[in-house]
Amino acid sequence: MPRSSPLHPILRRAGFPAFAILFMGFFGYYAVLGPNGILAYRDYSRKLAQRQAYYACLDKARAELRNRVALLDPRHADPDMVDELVRKQLNVAHPDEFIMPLGSGTGNADRCAGTVDG
Repeated sequence: MPRSSPLHPILRRAGFPAFAILFMGFFGYYAVLGPNGILAYRDYSRKLAQRQAYYACLDKARAELRNRVALLDPRHADPDMVDELVRKQLNVAHPDEFIMPLGSGTGNADRCAGTVDG
């Protein structure tokens, strides 16, 4: 007569609760530490704030460029803007003028380049 082990009924009764605890632990872990979990929410909030600042900077640069384009409209070009562009392109100045460079000469979008991390 085969003798049954006392371990077999214990494992049979504890199997479903153990599986349920493992199942809940797995999803609990991902709810807190997973890529879309509670701890990742802070990183998403930080990235959102950075990208909103980047967008505001780009929006400001776009408005500046839109203004410059409007000043160069062929129907009514701004004489000061035309004079500035001609002098810049031809690299000319009057003999009595003193030229002071005001910036690095980079574009408007380059000012916003360092505000967002990949």
